[in-house]
Amino acid sequence: MGLIVQQKALQAAEELQPLLPVIRKRDRDLFSQVRRAMNSVVLNIAEADGNDAGTAKARFATACGSAKEVRAGLQLAAAYGYIGRNRCAKLDIALDQVCAMSWRLSGR
Repeated sequence: MGLIVQQKALQAAEELQPLLPVIRKRDRDLFSQVRRAMNSVVLNIAEADGNDAGTAKARFATACGSAKEVRAGLQLAAAYGYIGRNRCAKLDIALDQVCAMSWRLSGR
């Protein structure tokens, strides 16, 4: 795995993993949305790495949007009282890094 952004995205997925069962127990729809968005981050970055420049830029942009979706889902989970805000601080930093890197790679 050559891309640093891919490694950061996988680190974010690992940070998210313990929060998912907590969210799932309280809100299956939010759980599904957050999990699908995190999958989208990792998979779009991987797809970008193996595509032509134009398609790669679009996939990186999509990965950035999906990372922001994960962050918003976690903010909702915290707002609803499903998880503590401090519990996802490290994950928020990792997602911020993924957003910054993927946005830059998208050329936007």
